[in-house]
Amino acid sequence: MVSSTAYLMLTHASHIPIIGWQCQNVGTEEEGKNFFTDGRGRFRRFGESRQGFLRGSTTKVKEAFIHAWSGYRNYAMGYDELMPLSHRGVDGLGGLGATIVDALDTAMIMGVDEVVHEAGSWIEKHLPERIDGKGQGGNASTRGPKPAVYLDNARNLADRLLIAFTSSPSAIPFSDVVLRDRSASSWLPDGLSSTAEVSTSNLSSIQFFDCPQTGEFSGDNIRLGSRGDSYYEYLIKVWLQNGGSNLTYLYNMYEESMKGVKELLVRKSVPNGLVFVGELPYGPEGAFSPKMDHLVCFLPGTLALGATKGIVKEKAMRENLLNFEDLQNLKLAEDLAKTCFEMYSVTSTGLAPEIAYFKVEGQSEGGPGGGNKNSKYVDDIIIKPADRHNLLRPETVESLFVLFRITEDPKYREWGWEIFEAFEKYTKVDSGGYTSLDDVTVLPPHRRDKMETFFLGETLKYLYLLFGDRNALPLDKYVFNTEAHPLPIRGNAGTK
Repeated sequence: MVSSTAYLMLTHASHIPIIGWQCQNVGTEEEGKNFFTDGRGRFRRFGESRQGFLRGSTTKVKEAFIHAWSGYRNYAMGYDELMPLSHRGVDGLGGLGATIVDALDTAMIMGVDEVVHEAGSWIEKHLPERIDGKGQGGNASTRGPKPAVYLDNARNLADRLLIAFTSSPSAIPFSDVVLRDRSASSWLPDGLSSTAEVSTSNLSSIQFFDCPQTGEFSGDNIRLGSRGDSYYEYLIKVWLQNGGSNLTYLYNMYEESMKGVKELLVRKSVPNGLVFVGELPYGPEGAFSPKMDHLVCFLPGTLALGATKGIVKEKAMRENLLNFEDLQNLKLAEDLAKTCFEMYSVTSTGLAPEIAYFKVEGQSEGGPGGGNKNSKYVDDIIIKPADRHNLLRPETVESLFVLFRITEDPKYREWGWEIFEAFEKYTKVDSGGYTSLDDVTVLPPHRRDKMETFFLGETLKYLYLLFGDRNALPLDKYVFNTEAHPLPIRGNAGTK
């Protein structure tokens, strides 16, 4: 939330033309004219009617965002999240109106002025009292607040979160902060802090462990899913965001981490050879588990960023900027992105489960598939009953966005559109909002009655950017944090 409110201040100060108090959307008309082509007519196979429909995809994604926001505004305004089926709100993220803060910069990028004004006015009037219980009185502006309001809230939150660092006996922050009391603790077993959460809280330096009391790692589980994902993501992103200055150790740590991932965790499924990233629950000497969380689908985008540093591949190749390892990592990124997409297409709904298992040589792991008998990979992917839910997660479309920007391969837009259509078909709630699903392998799927904040803040944002103007928020000038809020790379703060 700090990064989200700080982003709003930074973008205003940086004079970015697509974002401001008079918002403009990034899905330009010119981009739409060539939406699914690369200048060589490579999407002729869709036919004129299909191609014409796809040209309006940024409009469709914007309409989806407005529909999601309308449900939240009508039934849950001020709550953290919407329960779209029961028409009510729920607080599970501190009661800070998390959906409002998360969705605000998406509305700015899309140019949805009405949502910007509604969300900004709520932040001006209500967020301070949610943080400290005191409030500030007065009436909020009907046209949204001045930039100083966002900066003041960001500073207030950051000052209170700082207690997680200052009260810890080591350099590792506690996992939880009570904002009103300015106190901190760790709720995980044995007082541990999640590696992913620790790395997410830091955008200037990284030296992470798990135990705040000792500053040491705890446990043997090696994985890139929950509790670990953001750590690996931020090794490269913090280095990029700081322009690489005086932070060479971060890039070195990233390189070593990816070497370990390739050596220990990357495997191919049988019979059809999908490349996936598994886990080592009991350490490097323990048995391999062919389990891959949907969360791991952040990795293709991260690998692509690490390979080209956000530069378009064609330019990087032309200027001889990629070494052999960069090219290896970019190939792995593309292979993993295909696997992440197939986790969607293998199911009856076309939506991915929370977790998938893969059949591998020499292991007897068995179980039900995704339900789509037409998928080539129906025998490669196993989806266990407890893992069949879909939470509207963003990781796959995030990687599709990054890979499209870097490779310029239109297949990533095609895959993204299929995923968006599945969201529209099975998760859209007529009265407003979108809902998580209990089981993506059956039709019709049972609905879970929850719209996570990241659906507005991340999933729809990445889809919109995937289909929109490829020059908006260029990846060699902006870094998206793990909650999809773009921050200017140092030295590019004045970029227009």
